[in-house]
Amino acid sequence: MLTIDARPDSMVIDPARSAVIVVDMQNDFGAEGGMFARAGIDISGIRSVVAPIRTVLAAARQHGIQVVYLKMAFRPDLSDAGLPDSPTWLKHLPLGVGDIVNAPDGSESRVLVRDTWNTDIVDGLDPEEGDIVLYKTRYSGFYETDLDAELRRLDIQSVIFTGCTTSVCVESTLRDAMFRDYHCLLLEDCTAEPIGNDLSRSNHDASLLVVRLLFGRTATSDDLVAALDRQLTRGPATLTTS
Repeated sequence: MLTIDARPDSMVIDPARSAVIVVDMQNDFGAEGGMFARAGIDISGIRSVVAPIRTVLAAARQHGIQVVYLKMAFRPDLSDAGLPDSPTWLKHLPLGVGDIVNAPDGSESRVLVRDTWNTDIVDGLDPEEGDIVLYKTRYSGFYETDLDAELRRLDIQSVIFTGCTTSVCVESTLRDAMFRDYHCLLLEDCTAEPIGNDLSRSNHDASLLVVRLLFGRTATSDDLVAALDRQLTRGPATLTTS
């Protein structure tokens, strides 16, 4: 067991029953040439969390914490993107969902379509052997996916969230996790989004507040890594998760 210095209070987790979830850290959101960048959306915040997420994933793998990647992507025929008048379709249509584009190497790709460069994980966060990679078609990673089944199969109790965007796909997935009785931790410096960055309180800040109050706890990558390092010094323990 390990204790993480979180907010509003500390969080005790069992690494063997915990998972780090990487939400939508894919080229469409966090790389030049992806959907966000093509639409003129500032991706600098998303780019800035790649390094701390990479640090967290390395520490998680070293300590036996399961890593799960979620990728927002539709089938090539867009049959799972919703009907033409559905909210999901209408929200993604202005961003060019399904459009044929060129990947940086000149090869053909498509916006938010499975098995293309656009929906590959960004450089520096590549999945490794033993990681779980799941596609999703809505903001929440639990909507019509195998995420819950995979977490139950592994007897996961605690989920640690990273990725983008904080108030949309990350928060949607975190809320659904809490509704399913998982203990949730959001890493503040491993999540980002462009919405509200010109306001006194961004959507990122608002999500941190509501998570602390109602849906879980927040911490930083340093808080998590420090807790893991302390456990490594002490050796394993056999308490129960709280």
